Formats: sequence, C-alpha cells, structure tokens
Amino acid sequence: MSGGVKVAAVVGATASGKTSLAVELAKRLNGEVISADSMQIYQGLSIATAKPTQEEMRGIPHHLIDFVPLEEEFSVARFCELGHRAIEDISGRNKLPIVCGGTGLYVDSLLNNIIFADVPSDEALREKLNAAFDRCGGDALLNRLRNIDPETAEKLSPADKKRIVRGLEVYELTGTTLSEFSRRSRAFPDRYNSVMIGIGYRDRQKLYDRINLRVDMMLQEGLLKEVKSFYSENAGKTVVQAIGCKELLPYLRGEQTFGEAVENLKRETRRFAKRQLTWFRRNDKIIWIYADELNSTEQLAACAEKEIRTRLDLK
Repeated sequence: MSGGVKVAAVVGATASGKTSLAVELAKRLNGEVISADSMQIYQGLSIATAKPTQEEMRGIPHHLIDFVPLEEEFSVARFCELGHRAIEDISGRNKLPIVCGGTGLYVDSLLNNIIFADVPSDEALREKLNAAFDRCGGDALLNRLRNIDPETAEKLSPADKKRIVRGLEVYELTGTTLSEFSRRSRAFPDRYNSVMIGIGYRDRQKLYDRINLRVDMMLQEGLLKEVKSFYSENAGKTVVQAIGCKELLPYLRGEQTFGEAVENLKRETRRFAKRQLTWFRRNDKIIWIYADELNSTEQLAACAEKEIRTRLDLK
C-alpha cells in the first residue's frame, strides 16, 4: 500500500519541456519543485546543465539545484536522503511536492522507496579498474561487466565510466552483482502516494529538433565561454563530463573545428535523450502525455493537471 504523502513527478528526455510543465503544475496545484538531475546539483555550469533561470522558475521554489561543490562526491543515496527531506518540508507546509528531472535513477529511487544497502568499496581496486578503463576503453570494460551482470550493463553506455567501474568493483569485492543489491533494496513498501507524468513525442524527430534548437540557444547564451572558464579551473572533476561541456573541449584544444564540435554536441545530446527514454519506458507506472499531439503547452498542462488531480484525489 502506498504511503499517505502525495507526490507528483514530471519526467522525460532532455529538452522535452519538463521544467516549464513542472512550474505550471506548481502554479496550478500549489506546489514546489524538487529537481532530479544528476548534473544540476553541482554549483556552476548553469548553461551546460540547463539549470532553470529565475525567469523560468516564475517564483516557484526549486529544491536540490546548484548546491553541491564541484569537489564533492555525490551519490543517489545522498540524493534520496535530501529528496525525502524536501518532500517532508514541502508537504508539511500543505504544498504538493513535484519531482522534476531526467535522471531516471534518482526519480525511481526516491519514489520507489529504495533502501540502499551498505555496499562495500575499495579505493585501490577502483583505481585499478579506472586505469583499466582508460587503457582498454569503455566498450571493453562494459563487455566485462556484461559477462557478470548483464542487467546492470544493459542500462549503461560505454561512456558511463563511473557506473561501469562501480559494477565491476562491487562484484569483485562481494561476488554479488550490483543488480542483485538493487533488487534487495527494492523489497520495501512504497513511501508515497505518487503519480508520474512523462512528456513524450510520437514523432521522435520533433524532440530532436527541440534538442538542436536548445543547443543553438545555449551557445547564444554563452555556453562556450562558460565551458572554457570552468574547464581551466576544474579539469578532471565529474561535472566537466556533463553533456554540453565535454563535447566542446576538442574545439578548445584545437582538435576540432567549432562546427564539428557543435554537431557532436547535438548528436550526443540526442543519444542521451534516447537513453533517457529507454530508461523511462521500462516504468509502467508512468502516464505518458504526447506533447506533439496537443496544440499548446496550455493543453499539455491541463492534461497533466487532470491526471494528477484524479490519481492523487486532489480537490
């Protein structure tokens, strides 16, 4: 049985319109937004990580954005700890918590009451695996993970160094796969009465067009200058691996033309969106609303509002 605290969520691919929908729903339903984005948590790189501006927030409080120093490690367990705290705070003030983001692991872990076991780690082994990744490449290490934990490997791309290495590390230390630890962590009743709204596009090209346009707008807003400034100070830190940052580095190093770097950025963002949708499509709890079948953002918000009011029994 679901818990009593009511929570709404807005999920979908990058550039699908999650932020504007979440803000509009917060206006209509007396809510506040909790960001579920693994890059927007970090301080700085506001353009590259597409953090909502004050204008886009429209006076709606946003939680868990721009608060983690770049040098700090941050985990999904920590996100859930802070997310649960934010939900309690918002609901305690008789407002509706609205989780919004494209990091599926964050959203699922928060709303499905996943309890994270104390999975061991070993810094020396991790360094060894990181070195193997750098030497052999992501495809080779992902194949190694696929042989022992195909369930985890299926969710990862060859570029996801951190999670590939973690999967191998956990298995070598414990003889148990990360997916098995994940299954054990899910054996708990739901904590919230939640509803998840997904923004979809029947015509995938329309989403890709939005992504291309967003990249152009980010460049107009000063993305290149932001990346250049940040990289000079923070090379090697997690946040410089954010899409929007790492694709421009070959240009800044003189290895690509500007046009080549921009096309690569657009292509990698489209691929990222595809991976996000693959993740969310596995979740049969999500209620999909297709933006390209509606005539306006007003209609999108009205459909989402109706679903949330009905399923959460809101007056």
